[in-house]
Amino acid sequence: MATRVLTAHVPIDLAEKVDAAAERLDRPRAWIVKQALKTWLIEEERRHQLILEGLADIDAGRTVSHEDMQAWAASLGSDNPKPRPR
Repeated sequence: MATRVLTAHVPIDLAEKVDAAAERLDRPRAWIVKQALKTWLIEEERRHQLILEGLADIDAGRTVSHEDMQAWAASLGSDNPKPRPR
């Protein structure tokens, strides 16, 4: 697999945490950084997809009014919670 070097300046406390994780896991620092970056990118892609899905819902008119949501949320701690707005 071809690779490319990326350089980043990170706060000292974060670098120290990477060092500690590398030592604890008996892995190189580069491995820790690659794992962290891979995980973050997967999570960021998922967030992006959820945003696109939400925007598509808005475009399609699948929304709930703010007032209905507030009334539902306010009822959650009561003896008579309202059904989730649709």
